[in-house]
Amino acid sequence: MLYRTITKDNFRLMVESLMEDNEVFGPKWRDRDAQGNKIYRFLKLNNFNELEMDYTRTYTSPKNFFLPYKEDLATFQLDGENWEQDIKYRIHPRVIIGMRACDINALRKLDEVMIKSAYPNPYYFARRRNTIIIGLDHEPLEDCFCRSMDTDVVFQGFDLFLTDIGDKYFVAINSDTGYMLVNKSGGQEVTDEDQLEYKRVKKKIDSKFKTQVDVTIVPGLMDLEFESEVWKKWGDKCLSCGSCAMVCPTCYCYGVEEDVDLTFSCATKRRFLYSCNLLDFAKVAGDHNFRPEPEIRLKYRYYHQFRGFVEAFNQSLCVGCNRCGVACLAGIHPKAVIDDLIQTETL
Repeated sequence: MLYRTITKDNFRLMVESLMEDNEVFGPKWRDRDAQGNKIYRFLKLNNFNELEMDYTRTYTSPKNFFLPYKEDLATFQLDGENWEQDIKYRIHPRVIIGMRACDINALRKLDEVMIKSAYPNPYYFARRRNTIIIGLDHEPLEDCFCRSMDTDVVFQGFDLFLTDIGDKYFVAINSDTGYMLVNKSGGQEVTDEDQLEYKRVKKKIDSKFKTQVDVTIVPGLMDLEFESEVWKKWGDKCLSCGSCAMVCPTCYCYGVEEDVDLTFSCATKRRFLYSCNLLDFAKVAGDHNFRPEPEIRLKYRYYHQFRGFVEAFNQSLCVGCNRCGVACLAGIHPKAVIDDLIQTETL
């Protein structure tokens, strides 16, 4: 990996240059929560001044730029016994600025399923290939436990990754595209002073991690405590609303529907993100539901995050951003659930 520095003025010029030919997205302040804290979202930038480089955490994850809530897989034109199918998964080049290490690592986990698996997703792949990712270091919030999930640093999956070192950014370059962008924008060789300041900033970031979650024994616990009362305790709180999955950077459960026009002249096959916490997720023909109780659905969501994905890809699906804990109307936080499981096992 190559390293350079770029002044903040030159970074601004680089972003403005990218806006000329690409859609550029970044964190923007949209609202405030009940405590008065700013709520951020990744949205299209109309000018550089809209970009909030000092944001804390976006309410929803950048996942939806790659896995939209809804997307048309195919459209059909029907004419008697004849029909024509149209499939489109090409997108205009775009740039996402300001992604955190945990969100980039979340994409890398999705890559394992959507690109590297036996049945790759061409829609996801097209979006991934046509997106320039510029990451950004930050000081973690108190409830973030990405350090525990080994997702607080990232070495792959991005084009550029920035660390603020005062009047310039320390830039990690991870692609040919990133290299050309920095070179065209006045990137400079790293000096000894730059390295010292970079190490000081990284040490400060390291000291800010407060929340720790012990996940070393969790995959085994998921089997040992499969019938634990912990699931009943938290399941009784769960509203089965699916908010956790909608903000999660790695949940990818989905459903497929077909919409046929009343004139029978056209039809659309559409995929939409779903949640394994929703009541009808495991309902099949004959109205039988394999997961009728909230605690069962909650258990299987955690089982997939901390057990099933580990077995398949040797890593947890969770990245520790705690968006699910913030979004949960019932106050269900992954750290609290995991701590309960561990405490039950040690009693």
